[in-house]
Amino acid sequence: MQQQAYTIRDLYFWRITLSLALASFFIFAGLYAVQPLFPVFVKEFGIAVSASGLALSVTIIGLIAGLIVLGFWSDRSGRTVFIKLSLAGASIPFLIIPLSDSFLLLLILRLVQGFALAGLPAAALAYLSEEIDRRSVHVATALYISSNALGGMIGRVMTGYITDHFSWEIAFYVLAMIGLVILAAVMFMLPKSRFFEPSKLPFSSDLKGFSYHLKNPALLLIFGLGIVLQFSFTGIWTYLPFYLEAPPFSLSLEAVSYMFFAYGLGVIGSPLAGWVAGHFSLRTIRLIGVFVMVSGLLITLGSALWMIIVGLCVACLGFFTAHSLTASSVAEEVTHHKGSASSLYLVSYYIGVALGSSVLGPLWSNWGWKGLIVLLACVPAVYVVIIRLFRYRDKQQTAS
Repeated sequence: MQQQAYTIRDLYFWRITLSLALASFFIFAGLYAVQPLFPVFVKEFGIAVSASGLALSVTIIGLIAGLIVLGFWSDRSGRTVFIKLSLAGASIPFLIIPLSDSFLLLLILRLVQGFALAGLPAAALAYLSEEIDRRSVHVATALYISSNALGGMIGRVMTGYITDHFSWEIAFYVLAMIGLVILAAVMFMLPKSRFFEPSKLPFSSDLKGFSYHLKNPALLLIFGLGIVLQFSFTGIWTYLPFYLEAPPFSLSLEAVSYMFFAYGLGVIGSPLAGWVAGHFSLRTIRLIGVFVMVSGLLITLGSALWMIIVGLCVACLGFFTAHSLTASSVAEEVTHHKGSASSLYLVSYYIGVALGSSVLGPLWSNWGWKGLIVLLACVPAVYVVIIRLFRYRDKQQTAS
C-alpha cells in the first residue's frame, strides 16, 4: 500500500510541527540572544562598542556559509540528521563560552555556532514539503515561521533578564540546557523521512541554479530589498541597549530587554500580511509595510520613552509585513531552481543582519541616536523608490 503524506488530522503531523516549532524557537533564540548583551561585553572584555556587535555578525557569517553548504548536503544526505545536529551544535558552545575570559574565543565559538544553526533552516522547509500533504503544509509552515520570531524575541528578553539578575554566563548555561532538552524532545518526536529522495545531480547543477538567479535583475532587486530591510531593522536593535542604558533614560538591562517584546507583532504581522496580500496587490502591501517600518523608526526620535516603545512596535509590524511579502515575491519571480532562489534570499537577509550589527559603529560614535535613525529610515525608503523607478522604466521600454 502506497504511503500517504501526513495531513492535519494525523498525529504525526502534529509531532512534526511541534518538533520543528521547538527547534526553530531555540535556533533563533540562540542566534539573537547576544543582542541585548553588547553593553555588557563592552564592560566585561574592554572592547569598543563597534566590536561588541561582532558577537552577532560573526554568527551570521557562519550561518550564511552553513545555509549554502548544509543546504547542498541535506539534498543528498537527508533532512532529520541536519535538524538534530543543528540543535546539538547550537547548544554546546553555550556551555563552553562562559569558561573563557577571551572575547576572541567567544567570537570563534559563535562563528562555529552560526554554521551549526544553519542546519535547521537548510532542511526544515524541504522536510515539511516532502512529508506533509500540500493542503496542510501551509499550517505547519506558518507555525514554524512564527516560532522564528517568537524564539528571537524570548531569547533576547530572557538573556537580558537573567544577565541583569545574575550574569551573562548563567544566561548562556540556561540557553544550553533549554537546547539540550529540546534536542531530546526532537529525537523522540520527529519521525524519519519517508519521501526523501537523495539528489543525484552534481554540485555544479546547484551552482548553475545560483548563477541563473544572480543574472535576473528582478530577483537582484528583491535580494537587495531583503538586505536593506534587515540592515535597518538590525541596526536599531543593535544600538538600542546603548541608547536606553545611558542618560536621560538610564534603564537597567532587564528593562531594556523588555523592549524586545515588540517582536510579538512579528508573530501577528507575517500571517496578517499574507492574508491582506491575498485580497490586494502584494507589491502594494509590501510597499506599505516598508513605509510603516520607516515611520516607526522616525517615531523613536521622540524624547519620551513611550514614543520609543510605540516606534519600536510600529517598526516591527512594518518590518515583518515587508519581510514576509518580500520572501513571497521570490517564488513569484522564478519558474525553476526555486530552492536555490529561496536560499539566496535567506543569504541576502542575513547579510543585512551582519551589516546592521557591525558597520554602524562609526555613525553611532559621531552622530548618536538621531544620526543613526535618520540613516536607517532613509535607506529602505530610498531603495523602494529606486525599485519603483526601475520598474517604471522597464514598463516604458516595453510599451515603446
